[in-house]
Amino acid sequence: MLADNNQPQLTDLEYHLLNDYQHGFPVTARPFAQIAAELGTDEETVLETVNNLAARNMISRVGPVFKPRRVGASTLAALAVPEERLQEIADIVSAFDEVNHNYEREHEFNLWFVATAADQAAIDRLLDKIRRQTGCQLINLPMEEAYHIDLGFPLWC
Repeated sequence: MLADNNQPQLTDLEYHLLNDYQHGFPVTARPFAQIAAELGTDEETVLETVNNLAARNMISRVGPVFKPRRVGASTLAALAVPEERLQEIADIVSAFDEVNHNYEREHEFNLWFVATAADQAAIDRLLDKIRRQTGCQLINLPMEEAYHIDLGFPLWC
């Protein structure tokens, strides 16, 4: 559904799930039951709504964000993708569970992504697999210095 201004229309529950739980997601055995209680609904409805948001590509994942090098390994990488193959290659990259997100940049290396894995050896294997599957030149840009960027963005409806 799109509103007149070309923005997705959200139900009240969708809005609160997307807006209110970008930070402070409950760390319990049944976090969606706790969210349901807080929002005055039931766990099944919350889970169905989260799945629906994912199916509509409004969310790509629900999970924690850890400080770099606290758990596992991560890296920023980029591919040099022919423009006519950009969507195809982005879909291949997005299919890997270890890839958090990818995005286009105006550069010879025009598809950038963040990948996480258990350790550096697993990152190396993942990047090699992506390189082989895409046939594109890849550069690995591991973090040298950490900066905190709050990736929570309030929604306005």
